[in-house]
Amino acid sequence: MAWSPQKRKTLDNQTIETGAGFAALGITGQLLKATLAAGFAEPKPIQEQAIPAQLEGRDILGVAQTGSGKTAAFALPILSKIIALGTKRRPRTARALILVPTRELAVQIEETFRLLAKGAHVSTALVLGGVSRFSQVKKVAPGVDVLIATPGRLGDLMKARDLDLSETTWLVLDEADRMLDMGFINDVKRIAKATHAARQTALFSATMPPEIEKLAQDLLRAPVRVEVAPQGTAAPEIAQSVILARTKQKRHLLSKMLADEAMSSVIVFSRTKHGADRITRDLERDGFEAGVIHGNKSQNARQKALNGFRDGSVRILVATDIAARGIDVPGISHVVNFDLPDEAESYVHRIGRTGRNGRSGVAITLCDPSENAKMRAVERCGPSRRSSA
Repeated sequence: MAWSPQKRKTLDNQTIETGAGFAALGITGQLLKATLAAGFAEPKPIQEQAIPAQLEGRDILGVAQTGSGKTAAFALPILSKIIALGTKRRPRTARALILVPTRELAVQIEETFRLLAKGAHVSTALVLGGVSRFSQVKKVAPGVDVLIATPGRLGDLMKARDLDLSETTWLVLDEADRMLDMGFINDVKRIAKATHAARQTALFSATMPPEIEKLAQDLLRAPVRVEVAPQGTAAPEIAQSVILARTKQKRHLLSKMLADEAMSSVIVFSRTKHGADRITRDLERDGFEAGVIHGNKSQNARQKALNGFRDGSVRILVATDIAARGIDVPGISHVVNFDLPDEAESYVHRIGRTGRNGRSGVAITLCDPSENAKMRAVERCGPSRRSSA
């Protein structure tokens, strides 16, 4: 079932056409002011479809490629309802839970919630691995409005009874297919079972494999399905090309490309953590400064590298697929696939770091002959142009 809102009524009973911005979707008062002040002028398609349905209490099954605007699509209706409840909270509880696969995505989502809730008395907290557990327990002790968490650390707090989800009435599962890839689905099921029986649930996923379809059937009640782009396709604003090169040639090619000043903000993707470290060392030997993030880095180190990339002090970020989703850095000019991912869907998420919000972007893949089978799989994600080194 697709949701196509035609008209909504504001608090003064004036009818507003859907095209009149977020007010037409039911966002009002201080929340509307904060949304506009944050630069959210016109709703994106996923927001137009998902926000009114959630305000009416409907569950959501969302299929959308990265960069589609889905964070605001679930944040705004949740904030609207939480603001209406007032500030009284029970200790060690969370009114809303946003469950995500990676630390970077958790940090980004909390930043969005804080931005949209500016001026309202809404508390947020992060629960994720790689940082102090004690500080997280202390943060949730008085109770919070919005909790953004990764499954592993959240499970630890629940097991120790530092957190009670029985009063959690809004549950969002973001990047569900990534949580499946990372082996978190059983944890997700246990966490969902611990929430309020009458909760409202939204599940968002860039792809919809059978396991995620089954999870949606188990957790969602008569959901509104929102799909704003074909599954597993790349944004049309991204110019994709492939350079055929032996593995031993890739270092020289990458350095030659990065000498071009037009490559002003670049993510270089490696398939492995060891490979990411090696690429970073080679770049530094070739005179380039680069940050690196992968699963073996501490959260502080990962955040420091990401902050340097975001503020422009470092123009090259080397990453594994842990960064392919949830890293929303404006103005990334290029994505370079130093080697291809094992899963074709990961290619879509990698190159989705550029060409965001209607801007153009460039994705370049360096392909060794041994990677031809992977290349054939990812070519189905969008048109590409091949050349030889």
